[in-house]
This record gives sequence, C-alpha cells and structure tokens, in this order.
Amino acid sequence: MRVPHLDLKAQYAALRCDLEPLLLGLCESQQFILGPEVEALEAEIAAYARSSHAVGCASGTDALLLALVACGVGPGHEVITSAFTFFASAGAAAFLGARPVFVDIEAESFNLDPERLERAITSRTRAIVPVDLFGQCADMTSILEIAARHGLPVIEDGAQSLGAEHRGRRAGEMAAITTFSFYPSKNLGAFGDGGMLAVPDAERARVLRQLRVHGESGRYLHERVGINSRLDALQAAVLRLKLRHLDAWTEARQRHAAAYTSCLASRGLAGRVRAPRSAPHATRHVFNQYTVRAEARDELREHMARRGVGTAVYYPLALHEQPCFRDLGARHGDFPQAERAATEVLSLPVYPELTAEQHAHVVDCVAEFYSGR
Repeated sequence: MRVPHLDLKAQYAALRCDLEPLLLGLCESQQFILGPEVEALEAEIAAYARSSHAVGCASGTDALLLALVACGVGPGHEVITSAFTFFASAGAAAFLGARPVFVDIEAESFNLDPERLERAITSRTRAIVPVDLFGQCADMTSILEIAARHGLPVIEDGAQSLGAEHRGRRAGEMAAITTFSFYPSKNLGAFGDGGMLAVPDAERARVLRQLRVHGESGRYLHERVGINSRLDALQAAVLRLKLRHLDAWTEARQRHAAAYTSCLASRGLAGRVRAPRSAPHATRHVFNQYTVRAEARDELREHMARRGVGTAVYYPLALHEQPCFRDLGARHGDFPQAERAATEVLSLPVYPELTAEQHAHVVDCVAEFYSGR
C-alpha cells in the first residue's frame, strides 16, 4: 500500500465537478488580477478569521514582508521570532535589512517560549513574530502582554493555523497583523502561491493594500514605495470554493490525529514515538501537520519510505544554524529545544482524505520498525 504524505489529487477528485466550470468561467472572463473574486475572498477570510479586514497578496512570505514594512521595520531594527520554523519567518526581516533575533521553543508545543521572550527585547526591537507551528496557536495571551509592556506590534505568523484558536480566540483576531499562506500543502491550499493578511485596523489595511501594488494610491500615483504582490483571481476562486469545506476537513484531520495518538499508545510506542500535545491554551488545533518526536527519526523515515509511506521533516535545521544566519553570532547549544526538535520531528500523513486502511498501514509501519530494534 502507498500512503503519500499529502494527496492533493484525492482532494481535487472530490472537488473536480465544481472546480472545472469555475475555472472555465474565469478563463472566459479574462479577469485575472485582483478584482471581484479576490475582494470576495478577502471578506470571507476576514469573517472566518474574525478580523475586521483581510488583504490578499501573492504568497505567505510576501504577507510577512508586507506586514513588517507596514510596521516600519527596516535596516538597523531587530525582529524577534522562533528559532524553529520555516525560513520565511526570519528571512522576511533579514531581506528588509533587519536583524532576526531568535527565541527558543516550548518542548511540548514547538512554539516560541514566552518565558524566554522578554529577555530578547532591546531598544532596537521593532516587532515580534510568533509562529503557530503545525496548526496550533502560540501562547498569544502571554506574548501580547509582553509586547504591550514594550509598545511593540505582534505579527502572528499563521501560515499553518487558519482556523486555529487560542483560548477561544481565532488566529486572525488577536495580533496587530496575522499572516496566512495558501501554499498547496496548507490546510487551505490554492493551485499555486497565495497569501492573506488579517488586520483589525482599517488604516493599516489601507496601507497594506497600497504596499501590495507598488504603494499606489491611485492610478500611477504612488504614496509610498511598495512591491508587486497581488493575489490573482484564479487562486481566489479556488480558495473560495475550498473554504466551504475547511471546517469539515479540519474535523477529519483532528480525527486522524486522535486516532494516531490512540493507536501509537495502544501499540506500546509512546516511549519511542512521542505524539504531539495540544497546549492548555489551544482550544482548537487544526493539525496542518501531525508531527511526532521519534527515536531514530532518520532510520524510521527511511523504513517508512521503503514501505510506501510518505513523511516529512519540518524542519531539519534550527534557523540560527542556517548558513546565512551564522554571522548573527548564535552557536550550537544556544537554543537547545529547537536543536533537539530538528533531530526528532517527523510528520505523518494527516490529510482529510486519508482512509482507515492507509491510517492503519502507517501505524503498522511505525510498529514494525521499532519491533526490530
């Protein structure tokens, strides 16, 4: 049996009858950039994320870049983020000439540890970028309290957490800006790149709308310097259709996650494969990934591949150990939780279309590997 880590073809097959006429209609309209489809998606995502405004852009990375620019980040500033996350969380700040400042993670949630946050703040800090890794919100209550004491904006990197909730509050309604990604592998994925910013403040939303079109406030009138980061109508139309199914897909992911946790425990594997745990403040985990900590992770992954099971490692290297960030001065051992996670994490298939037989095969393969050790 083959079990891909992510089966986008299965999702497409289920939606094909609705998607193909939709895409044909867009081709006939010849309206491809921004426009009514994008405006409608922005309104729908704003409602879903419980935010007053949403601004579409070309990717999740661009969403971070635009958010930082809107918060005045530039050369000489510092931006605090997690030491264990996708590159863009820090790369966007570095691209603007700012210095990424890393904070270690909580062992259980994989998210930025608020207890280590305040000591990283300096007079040069301009923004804090916590990441909602794997579909679980960071401890936003603690992070926002610390940020408020220092007068700093919080940009929540929600690339993996659309629909996730912290103490009943949804990703998108807590921070000054929350960024989302619609990369195809996300829980709400487009047919290519796409991003969105959820913004409670109307003036900041206006600025972001300008920044995504070269800072244009009127035709060929530029109030500020921006970039070209427009969401196209095709992606918006696809995402609007998929958004109708997102809650059902999330429930399926949660069922698969609960079943994995139960099966791994019942097979006596809990000591060798540590299941993900929801933090007490996480009232809705959307399981963009089901990420375990595995003994002999790399060997297990090779075994799974031989048995036809796809897995992924998010992420094999903590950010402070990336070659481009080595000149920041951090050394191995400075962020022990992030470094340990990079050697242990393994994400198992958890997409909504996963069948019971596939699920059982994944667990069987894990059990088979450890029974031979």
